[in-house]
Amino acid sequence: MEDLLHQVRQCTTCAAFLSLGPRPLLQASIRSRIVIIGQAPGEKTHQRGIPWDDKSGDRLRDWLGVTREEFYDASLFAFLPMGFCYPGKGKSGDLPPRPECAPQWHPALLAKMPAIQLTLLIGMYAQTAYLENRHPQR
Repeated sequence: MEDLLHQVRQCTTCAAFLSLGPRPLLQASIRSRIVIIGQAPGEKTHQRGIPWDDKSGDRLRDWLGVTREEFYDASLFAFLPMGFCYPGKGKSGDLPPRPECAPQWHPALLAKMPAIQLTLLIGMYAQTAYLENRHPQR
């Protein structure tokens, strides 16, 4: 797992499209029990280098009823965004996550996390990617 995490953190696949350059942010362990698949880091988290280290992270920790220490314990929580780097600003907020990241890295990362008991899909991009064509037939 450590070799794979190092590879992801060194990724520059979409560097040409990132206004602030690549800085892949994630957290994972072979012992992680909950995986949070979200959108992409925001500008503040990109600058700080810590996933979910902003108001949305505060809100998420509050909703989950966990402390900051628990949240950043990789044996409890893994963070796999749909885009590992801050995608830049768009006309009405941040740009969407880069489409290369999740297909390139998620399968290998998830395969190395056998202890996952719960997956939280935060936001439209994660839900679309993981739930597409999984709705009940009517």
